[in-house]
Amino acid sequence: MHTLAKRGVSLISERIDVLCVGLATFDIILEVDHHPGEDEKSFASTLLSCGGGPASNAAVAVARLGGKGAFMGYLGKDVQGEQHLQELLEENVHTEGIVRGESPTPLSVILVKPQGHRTVVSYKGASPSLPWRPERMPATLPGCVLFDGHQPGLSVPLARLCVEKGVPTVLDGGSVHEGTLSLLPLVDHAVVSTSFARRFSGEHDLEKAMARLKDQAPCVVITMGEKGLLWQKGGSSGHVKAFSIDAVDTTGAGDTFHGAYALCVSRGEDLAATLKKSSAAAALCCRKVGARRGIPRKRELNDFLQIYGQG
Repeated sequence: MHTLAKRGVSLISERIDVLCVGLATFDIILEVDHHPGEDEKSFASTLLSCGGGPASNAAVAVARLGGKGAFMGYLGKDVQGEQHLQELLEENVHTEGIVRGESPTPLSVILVKPQGHRTVVSYKGASPSLPWRPERMPATLPGCVLFDGHQPGLSVPLARLCVEKGVPTVLDGGSVHEGTLSLLPLVDHAVVSTSFARRFSGEHDLEKAMARLKDQAPCVVITMGEKGLLWQKGGSSGHVKAFSIDAVDTTGAGDTFHGAYALCVSRGEDLAATLKKSSAAAALCCRKVGARRGIPRKRELNDFLQIYGQG
């Protein structure tokens, strides 16, 4: 049997800036000095454990950047699920949309290597596919809904409702799978990774990949890590350079970008400002080990933008 998580402030009664829908995980992060080889035993210099997952991290980013964020998805009734739920509550993320069940909380083991590179191994097990229930939608519609595609049974009907009600939507297209493919033609902003763009389009050249993607959503952004991003909206397009930083761990940078982006969309900010703020937030996330440790707060982001002349 599944149950809804409880919190003091009702999601139904308070307007949310960004509702983040999809995957929540529990992350185990190990910092290593090289990638282990076959049959090699190695030792980690750092161990961290905390909540993670694209939509969940994005909700934390929204809250830390001064918005009202909510997460809708699944957490198990296990130790990892309880710890993750408490972390979200401490971050002032609205959790009424979380369903708890007997299946284990999805787990990710992350090896963080020099120069910020990382390897992620995830286990979702028998995590349930959540159905759409209209009564779980806030009475006051959110300013924006962000989908990561990991709960298509829940996300696709909600995306269609957003189209009907005029609520702006953002897709976190990290990889090509059933959920992201189903959501792509329904969203207003498709913010996708390089690997998604290449696999979806069959084109290695990202300019050609963009030409294939631009017919899918009114606004398309292809993130390219340290190479910045490409964007296309209507008849306009361009490239935004990445902020130059010394990356420690890139885990969660994309999630942070999407959370910041969706918050800007909810506030009606123009695309240029949205891309700069989102890129800066993602860069800041890379300066610490672990996604949750790296997600910046509003003042940190503003100070960073001022220093780099982007404010």
